[in-house]
Amino acid sequence: MRASATGRIGRIGIYLFLLGAALFFLLPLYVMLVTSVKSMDEIRAGGVFALPLSVTFEPWRLAWSEVCTGASCEGVRAGFWNSVAIAVPATLLPIALGAVNGYALSFWKPKGAGVLFALLLAGAFIPVQVMLYPMVRMMAAIGVFGSLPAIVLVHTVFGLPLMTLLFRNYYAGVPHELFQAARIDGGGFWRIFLQVMLPMSTPIIVVAAIMQVTGVWNDYILGLVFAGRDNLPMTVQLNNVINTTTGTRLYNVNMAATILTALVPLAVYFLSGRWFVRGIAAGAVKG
Repeated sequence: MRASATGRIGRIGIYLFLLGAALFFLLPLYVMLVTSVKSMDEIRAGGVFALPLSVTFEPWRLAWSEVCTGASCEGVRAGFWNSVAIAVPATLLPIALGAVNGYALSFWKPKGAGVLFALLLAGAFIPVQVMLYPMVRMMAAIGVFGSLPAIVLVHTVFGLPLMTLLFRNYYAGVPHELFQAARIDGGGFWRIFLQVMLPMSTPIIVVAAIMQVTGVWNDYILGLVFAGRDNLPMTVQLNNVINTTTGTRLYNVNMAATILTALVPLAVYFLSGRWFVRGIAAGAVKG
Protein backbone atom coordinates (compact mmCIF):
# COMPACT_ATOMS: atom_id res chain seq x y z
CA MET A 1 0.00 0.00 0.00
CA ARG A 2 2.83 2.38 0.93
CA ALA A 3 4.67 1.62 -2.34
CA SER A 4 1.48 2.28 -4.32
CA ALA A 5 0.97 5.64 -2.58
CA THR A 6 4.61 6.55 -3.21
CA GLY A 7 4.20 5.69 -6.90
CA ARG A 8 1.11 7.89 -7.20
CA ILE A 9 2.92 10.81 -5.56
CA GLY A 10 5.83 10.31 -7.94
CA ARG A 11 3.55 10.35 -10.97
CA ILE A 12 1.80 13.48 -9.72
CA GLY A 13 5.20 15.12 -9.26
CA ILE A 14 6.21 14.20 -12.82
CA TYR A 15 2.95 15.56 -14.24
CA LEU A 16 3.35 18.80 -12.29
CA PHE A 17 6.90 19.19 -13.55
CA LEU A 18 5.85 18.55 -17.16
CA LEU A 19 2.93 20.97 -16.81
CA GLY A 20 5.24 23.65 -15.41
CA ALA A 21 7.76 23.07 -18.21
CA ALA A 22 5.01 23.28 -20.84
CA LEU A 23 3.71 26.55 -19.38
CA PHE A 24 7.25 27.94 -19.23
CA PHE A 25 7.73 27.41 -22.96
CA LEU A 26 4.17 28.09 -24.12
CA LEU A 27 3.60 31.34 -22.21
CA PRO A 28 5.96 33.43 -24.39
CA LEU A 29 4.37 31.93 -27.52
CA TYR A 30 0.93 32.83 -26.17
CA VAL A 31 2.01 36.42 -25.51
CA MET A 32 3.47 36.67 -29.03
CA LEU A 33 0.29 35.33 -30.63
CA VAL A 34 -2.17 37.54 -28.75
CA THR A 35 0.02 40.63 -29.18
CA SER A 36 0.32 40.02 -32.94
CA VAL A 37 -3.47 40.25 -33.41
CA LYS A 38 -4.03 43.31 -31.23
CA SER A 39 -4.12 46.93 -32.33
CA MET A 40 -1.46 49.29 -30.98
CA ASP A 41 -4.10 51.19 -28.96
CA GLU A 42 -5.04 47.98 -27.18
CA ILE A 43 -1.41 47.09 -26.58
CA ARG A 44 -0.71 50.53 -25.06
CA ALA A 45 -3.70 50.05 -22.75
CA GLY A 46 -1.79 47.25 -20.99
CA GLY A 47 -2.81 43.71 -20.18
CA VAL A 48 -0.07 41.75 -21.92
CA PHE A 49 -1.74 38.42 -21.07
CA ALA A 50 -5.28 39.55 -21.92
CA LEU A 51 -7.05 38.19 -24.98
CA PRO A 52 -7.58 40.74 -27.77
CA LEU A 53 -10.86 42.66 -27.63
CA SER A 54 -10.84 42.93 -31.42
CA VAL A 55 -8.74 40.55 -33.54
CA THR A 56 -6.88 42.11 -36.46
CA PHE A 57 -4.52 40.46 -38.93
CA GLU A 58 -3.24 43.74 -40.31
CA PRO A 59 0.06 43.38 -38.36
CA TRP A 60 0.65 40.05 -40.12
CA ARG A 61 0.09 41.64 -43.52
CA LEU A 62 2.43 44.49 -42.68
CA ALA A 63 5.07 42.12 -41.34
CA TRP A 64 4.94 39.95 -44.45
CA SER A 65 4.86 42.56 -47.18
CA GLU A 66 5.37 46.16 -45.98
CA VAL A 67 7.49 46.51 -42.85
CA CYS A 68 10.94 48.04 -43.38
CA THR A 69 13.90 45.65 -42.99
CA GLY A 70 16.50 48.34 -43.56
CA ALA A 71 16.49 50.47 -46.71
CA SER A 72 13.82 48.20 -48.22
CA CYS A 73 10.20 48.21 -47.04
CA GLU A 74 8.96 44.95 -48.52
CA GLY A 75 8.42 43.01 -45.29
CA VAL A 76 10.09 39.75 -44.33
CA ARG A 77 8.78 38.05 -47.48
CA ALA A 78 12.08 38.45 -49.33
CA GLY A 79 13.98 37.08 -46.33
CA PHE A 80 11.68 34.07 -46.26
CA TRP A 81 12.47 33.11 -49.84
CA ASN A 82 16.16 33.81 -49.25
CA SER A 83 16.06 31.43 -46.28
CA VAL A 84 14.34 28.79 -48.42
CA ALA A 85 16.99 29.19 -51.13
CA ILE A 86 19.71 28.75 -48.50
CA ALA A 87 18.12 25.99 -46.42
CA VAL A 88 17.25 23.57 -49.24
CA PRO A 89 20.76 23.03 -50.65
CA ALA A 90 22.38 23.56 -47.24
CA THR A 91 20.29 20.64 -45.97
CA LEU A 92 20.52 18.26 -48.92
CA LEU A 93 24.29 18.56 -49.42
CA PRO A 94 25.42 17.86 -45.81
CA ILE A 95 22.95 14.97 -45.50
CA ALA A 96 24.14 13.39 -48.76
CA LEU A 97 27.82 13.81 -47.90
CA GLY A 98 27.29 12.78 -44.27
CA ALA A 99 25.43 9.63 -45.33
CA VAL A 100 28.26 8.60 -47.66
CA ASN A 101 30.89 9.40 -45.02
CA GLY A 102 29.02 7.50 -42.31
CA TYR A 103 28.53 4.52 -44.61
CA ALA A 104 32.22 4.47 -45.57
CA LEU A 105 33.42 4.82 -41.98
CA SER A 106 31.07 2.07 -40.76
CA PHE A 107 31.59 -0.64 -43.39
CA TRP A 108 34.47 0.09 -45.74
CA LYS A 109 36.81 1.74 -43.22
CA PRO A 110 39.45 3.14 -45.58
CA LYS A 111 42.99 3.73 -44.41
CA GLY A 112 43.08 6.53 -41.87
CA ALA A 113 39.33 6.31 -41.23
CA GLY A 114 39.82 6.68 -37.47
CA VAL A 115 41.91 9.83 -37.91
CA LEU A 116 39.40 11.28 -40.38
CA PHE A 117 36.51 10.60 -38.01
CA ALA A 118 38.39 12.20 -35.11
CA LEU A 119 39.10 15.30 -37.21
CA LEU A 120 35.44 15.56 -38.20
CA LEU A 121 34.38 15.32 -34.57
CA ALA A 122 36.93 17.96 -33.60
CA GLY A 123 35.49 20.21 -36.28
CA ALA A 124 32.04 19.88 -34.75
CA PHE A 125 33.28 21.44 -31.49
CA ILE A 126 35.17 24.40 -32.96
CA PRO A 127 33.20 27.60 -32.27
CA VAL A 128 31.83 29.22 -35.39
CA GLN A 129 33.22 32.60 -34.36
CA VAL A 130 36.79 31.24 -34.43
CA MET A 131 36.39 30.23 -38.07
CA LEU A 132 34.73 33.40 -39.37
CA TYR A 133 37.81 35.33 -40.46
CA PRO A 134 39.58 32.38 -42.15
CA MET A 135 36.35 31.48 -43.94
CA VAL A 136 35.86 35.08 -45.09
CA ARG A 137 39.39 35.15 -46.51
CA MET A 138 38.91 31.79 -48.21
CA MET A 139 35.56 32.78 -49.77
CA ALA A 140 37.03 36.05 -50.97
CA ALA A 141 40.01 34.22 -52.48
CA ILE A 142 37.79 31.96 -54.57
CA GLY A 143 35.50 34.85 -55.54
CA VAL A 144 32.21 33.77 -53.98
CA PHE A 145 32.08 35.86 -50.80
CA GLY A 146 28.72 37.54 -50.25
CA SER A 147 26.79 35.18 -52.53
CA LEU A 148 24.32 32.31 -52.25
CA PRO A 149 26.97 29.64 -53.02
CA ALA A 150 29.13 31.07 -50.21
CA ILE A 151 26.51 30.75 -47.48
CA VAL A 152 25.46 27.29 -48.72
CA LEU A 153 29.08 26.13 -48.70
CA VAL A 154 29.65 27.48 -45.20
CA HIS A 155 26.56 25.72 -43.82
CA THR A 156 27.63 22.52 -45.58
CA VAL A 157 31.10 22.65 -44.02
CA PHE A 158 29.80 23.32 -40.52
CA GLY A 159 26.99 20.76 -40.81
CA LEU A 160 29.08 17.92 -42.21
CA PRO A 161 30.69 16.74 -38.92
CA LEU A 162 27.36 16.26 -37.15
CA MET A 163 25.74 14.63 -40.18
CA THR A 164 28.66 12.20 -40.48
CA LEU A 165 28.40 11.35 -36.78
CA LEU A 166 24.66 10.69 -37.02
CA PHE A 167 24.91 8.39 -40.05
CA ARG A 168 28.06 6.62 -38.82
CA ASN A 169 26.39 5.75 -35.51
CA TYR A 170 23.20 4.70 -37.27
CA TYR A 171 24.99 2.40 -39.71
CA ALA A 172 27.08 0.99 -36.88
CA GLY A 173 23.85 -0.57 -35.57
CA VAL A 174 23.08 -2.29 -38.89
CA PRO A 175 24.03 -6.02 -38.82
CA HIS A 176 27.37 -6.45 -40.57
CA GLU A 177 26.10 -9.72 -42.06
CA LEU A 178 23.77 -7.71 -44.29
CA PHE A 179 26.73 -5.87 -45.75
CA GLN A 180 28.70 -9.09 -46.19
CA ALA A 181 25.76 -10.72 -48.00
CA ALA A 182 25.56 -7.77 -50.38
CA ARG A 183 29.30 -8.04 -51.01
CA ILE A 184 29.00 -11.75 -51.78
CA ASP A 185 26.23 -10.94 -54.28
CA GLY A 186 28.67 -8.71 -56.12
CA GLY A 187 27.63 -5.33 -54.77
CA GLY A 188 30.17 -2.52 -54.90
CA PHE A 189 30.46 0.64 -52.82
CA TRP A 190 27.74 2.68 -54.51
CA ARG A 191 25.39 -0.20 -55.30
CA ILE A 192 25.28 -1.37 -51.69
CA PHE A 193 24.85 2.19 -50.47
CA LEU A 194 22.05 3.11 -52.89
CA GLN A 195 20.15 -0.18 -52.96
CA VAL A 196 20.68 -1.56 -49.45
CA MET A 197 21.70 1.11 -46.95
CA LEU A 198 19.87 4.18 -48.20
CA PRO A 199 16.38 2.57 -48.25
CA MET A 200 16.92 1.62 -44.59
CA SER A 201 17.95 5.15 -43.63
CA THR A 202 14.63 7.01 -43.67
CA PRO A 203 14.44 7.53 -39.86
CA ILE A 204 17.97 8.92 -39.57
CA ILE A 205 17.54 11.03 -42.71
CA VAL A 206 14.51 12.66 -41.10
CA VAL A 207 16.47 13.28 -37.89
CA ALA A 208 19.35 14.79 -39.86
CA ALA A 209 16.98 16.93 -41.95
CA ILE A 210 15.20 18.29 -38.87
CA MET A 211 18.49 19.20 -37.18
CA GLN A 212 20.03 20.74 -40.29
CA VAL A 213 16.95 22.68 -41.40
CA THR A 214 16.50 24.06 -37.88
CA GLY A 215 20.15 25.03 -37.58
CA VAL A 216 20.31 26.69 -40.99
CA TRP A 217 16.96 28.46 -40.69
CA ASN A 218 17.68 29.83 -37.20
CA ASP A 219 21.22 30.92 -38.06
CA TYR A 220 22.01 34.61 -37.82
CA ILE A 221 25.75 35.20 -37.71
CA LEU A 222 26.70 33.13 -40.78
CA GLY A 223 23.90 34.59 -42.87
CA LEU A 224 24.87 38.12 -41.84
CA VAL A 225 28.54 37.60 -42.74
CA PHE A 226 28.47 35.36 -45.83
CA ALA A 227 25.09 35.71 -47.58
CA GLY A 228 25.56 39.17 -49.01
CA ARG A 229 23.07 42.04 -49.23
CA ASP A 230 20.85 40.29 -51.81
CA ASN A 231 20.58 36.96 -49.96
CA LEU A 232 20.05 37.97 -46.33
CA PRO A 233 18.06 35.25 -44.51
CA MET A 234 14.89 35.85 -42.56
CA THR A 235 16.63 36.03 -39.17
CA VAL A 236 18.82 38.93 -40.29
CA GLN A 237 15.84 40.83 -41.68
CA LEU A 238 13.88 40.14 -38.48
CA ASN A 239 16.70 41.71 -36.47
CA ASN A 240 16.51 44.77 -38.73
CA VAL A 241 12.75 44.99 -38.17
CA ILE A 242 12.84 44.68 -34.39
CA ASN A 243 15.92 46.81 -33.71
CA THR A 244 14.99 49.71 -35.96
CA THR A 245 15.35 53.06 -34.19
CA THR A 246 13.21 55.16 -36.53
CA GLY A 247 9.48 55.77 -36.29
CA THR A 248 7.00 54.22 -33.84
CA ARG A 249 7.84 50.80 -32.47
CA LEU A 250 5.02 48.53 -33.65
CA TYR A 251 5.00 45.66 -31.17
CA ASN A 252 2.20 43.80 -32.92
CA VAL A 253 4.07 43.86 -36.25
CA ASN A 254 7.29 42.79 -34.50
CA MET A 255 5.53 39.83 -32.91
CA ALA A 256 3.93 38.82 -36.21
CA ALA A 257 7.31 38.99 -37.97
CA THR A 258 8.88 36.87 -35.21
CA ILE A 259 6.20 34.19 -35.51
CA LEU A 260 6.52 34.16 -39.31
CA THR A 261 10.25 33.60 -38.94
CA ALA A 262 9.71 30.70 -36.54
CA LEU A 263 6.93 28.99 -38.50
CA VAL A 264 9.15 26.75 -40.63
CA PRO A 265 11.14 25.14 -37.76
CA LEU A 266 7.92 24.69 -35.79
CA ALA A 267 6.18 23.09 -38.76
CA VAL A 268 9.14 20.77 -39.36
CA TYR A 269 9.07 19.55 -35.77
CA PHE A 270 5.31 19.10 -35.60
CA LEU A 271 5.06 17.29 -38.93
CA SER A 272 8.14 15.08 -38.45
CA GLY A 273 8.07 14.52 -34.69
CA ARG A 274 7.13 10.84 -34.95
CA TRP A 275 9.96 10.16 -37.39
CA PHE A 276 12.36 12.13 -35.21
CA VAL A 277 11.64 9.94 -32.19
CA ARG A 278 11.99 6.79 -34.33
CA GLY A 279 15.32 7.96 -35.70
CA ILE A 280 16.70 8.75 -32.27
CA ALA A 281 15.53 5.38 -30.94
CA ALA A 282 17.06 3.62 -33.96
CA GLY A 283 20.53 4.78 -33.09
CA ALA A 284 20.99 8.43 -33.89
CA VAL A 285 22.80 9.04 -30.62
CA LYS A 286 24.10 5.54 -30.06
CA GLY A 287 27.85 5.33 -29.59
